[in-house]
Amino acid sequence: MKKYGVIIFLISIFLMGLGIYLVMSASNTYSDVRYDQPFKIFSEHLRNAGLGLLFLIVFAVMPYRYLKPISKAVLFTAILLLLLTLLIGQEINGAKRWLNLGIQFQTSDFARLALIIHLASFIERKGEAFQEFSQGFFKAFIWVVAVVVLVMAQPNVSTSFLLLMLSFILMYVGGAKKRHILLTSFTSFGLLLMSALMLSHSRERLEAFVTSLSEKKQVSTQVYQAIVGLGSGGPWGVGFGESKQRNLFISEAHNDFIFAIWGEERGFAGTSTILAIYFTMFYLGFLISRKAPDVFGQLLAFGISMSFIMMAFINAAVASGAIPATGLPLPFVSSGGTSILILSISTGILINIAFAAAKLEKSEPEIIIAKAH
Repeated sequence: MKKYGVIIFLISIFLMGLGIYLVMSASNTYSDVRYDQPFKIFSEHLRNAGLGLLFLIVFAVMPYRYLKPISKAVLFTAILLLLLTLLIGQEINGAKRWLNLGIQFQTSDFARLALIIHLASFIERKGEAFQEFSQGFFKAFIWVVAVVVLVMAQPNVSTSFLLLMLSFILMYVGGAKKRHILLTSFTSFGLLLMSALMLSHSRERLEAFVTSLSEKKQVSTQVYQAIVGLGSGGPWGVGFGESKQRNLFISEAHNDFIFAIWGEERGFAGTSTILAIYFTMFYLGFLISRKAPDVFGQLLAFGISMSFIMMAFINAAVASGAIPATGLPLPFVSSGGTSILILSISTGILINIAFAAAKLEKSEPEIIIAKAH
């Protein structure tokens, strides 16, 4: 297990390094036009990556079990921050998603990790009682609803859907009965979709996507240019630093559409490789979760690993026009201080679980983990 933790650490460093290069490449023109400083965005990203690495190391050393007794407090903090965001948060493009805490802090990123930690702790504490609807599953579901509603109110549709999907997967793995999952998931996703359609921004995105499928039109200028970039890359790409789409064809290419810049510069080989790296990270996290010393560690490792791969593949799907545009970053690669910070903390926790599992393997040659189902 220890070697899996080391591999995940090395993968994280590689992705951070790749992100540093790509943000420098993708943001240069935009940063020069907007701030009259070609390397302003890059220097901020470099600082954030350095801070993220520090937090990754700290949480890799800190025993993950310390999070168990404070899981509810962590989630309460996340909910409070979400409420403060709605009340006093900075509004950008009609959405309140950021608090000014010295840096622009996107509270939904912290809420994602807080929800994973609390669900893992709650499910372990309830044990077999979690399979009961009123005393177990429904109480956990209330916390999920509270977080999702506050994130949706920002509004942040894509993160709301991600949180809901991630929560249902984690609760199912934790032992929830299928009928409880089906009953609440159909209702929840239906209500969330109706809420999304009531918002002009998300409704326009969905309508554009449906129209593009039925009439074979471009989804949006942003997505169209991303697809052009991916297509221009061909099998092997146009070369490092040779992207054309970064020159304002894709606005803010260093954020949500950085996958398209990578695809243009390194081609199909490059995009396939980076997706394989994310899958490897998930698979190693899955193996770690199976060998974790306790149920809390198992669910925590699984939830963190699942969040990584969901974010990565959703981001890639958006850049290729396969799903409607969202605001989810490419983990460790896209620019964004809060995203890198929370992903680094999550990875540190995952590595610590791997180290704890390795210690247990040395003391107990065979570990039998009871399945919840």
